[in-house]
Amino acid sequence: MTTILLTENNGIATLTFNRPTVYNAMSEELMAAFQETTAALVKRSDIRALILKGAGKAFLAGGDVGLFHARKDDPVLAAAIKPMGDTLHDSIVAIRNMPFPVIAQIQGACAGAGVSVALACDFAIASDKASFNTAYTKIGLSPDGGSTWFLPRMIGIKKATELIMLSDTIDAAGALQLGLVNRVVSADALETDVATLAARLGGGATRAFANAKKLLNLSFETPMRQHLDREIALFAECVGGHDFKEGVSAFVEKRKPSFTGQ
Repeated sequence: MTTILLTENNGIATLTFNRPTVYNAMSEELMAAFQETTAALVKRSDIRALILKGAGKAFLAGGDVGLFHARKDDPVLAAAIKPMGDTLHDSIVAIRNMPFPVIAQIQGACAGAGVSVALACDFAIASDKASFNTAYTKIGLSPDGGSTWFLPRMIGIKKATELIMLSDTIDAAGALQLGLVNRVVSADALETDVATLAARLGGGATRAFANAKKLLNLSFETPMRQHLDREIALFAECVGGHDFKEGVSAFVEKRKPSFTGQ
């Protein structure tokens, strides 16, 4: 079975985690395919938006605990973990560096590294049937995948500590209240709602989105004066592009702009 599926339609790409019988738990094969696929996507100038979703009933149930259990007494398992983690982390960094918006479409379980993947996306739309659990400490692990980087920035250190150390399951409404997702919709409407958002983003000013994403990524680690300088440099870069000219023309002419992402 192919563990990662990729489809494209009118500039919108959809990446599907495809191990539905185990709730898309991450095997070494899936992580390697995820790394390879995201490494290729980050270089694509023709993609306008990306959707990440899971096949079957779950989004992404984290690492495959069954595989860990089978190897729990293997003396080389600990040494093998780092390259596996590096593979996953390459994909997390690629998502944050993609020059177009990335949307997590979350149905069912989102646990462990699945939470990290969802947090790395620019948008997260959840079904009202979705649930979230950082899960790591339940099996004696500290987190990977970036959850200890994303969560304190999103919800503060105290709440991040609670989610990670207690590993309680949060329903979709709780995730929305915390700001882990942008929107909660009915399970029946999830596919359509995400497709509508992707089409809206795909028809937007992709170059401006890319620059905004770059600035947001750097905002927590750059001194204010340096950040302001970077803002105006990227602002000026946009002024030299087609979408700026089209945007101001459409505004003055009171019509909908036709952006090309340039």
